[in-house]
Amino acid sequence: MDLKKTIAQLYEEKNRLDKVIASLEQLEGGFTPLTVVSQRRGRKFMSPQERQQVSERMRKYWAERKAGQPHEHPLVLTAASAA
Repeated sequence: MDLKKTIAQLYEEKNRLDKVIASLEQLEGGFTPLTVVSQRRGRKFMSPQERQQVSERMRKYWAERKAGQPHEHPLVLTAASAA
């Protein structure tokens, strides 16, 4: 009987058993499914307070725009654009 060959085979079997034991220990904890977290798509919904703040900010913006200087290049209608 070749003792070195027997020892090598036992080590191979030990490594295989260690892998099986490790995989079984992972399963022992139970299966935990991954939860998919997706970002919300589409329109952002605002609270009434946020909507009021935006409304006031835009009202101020447009008041400043109307009070500002007239356009440098006034809109001119040509015959081609009027048709």
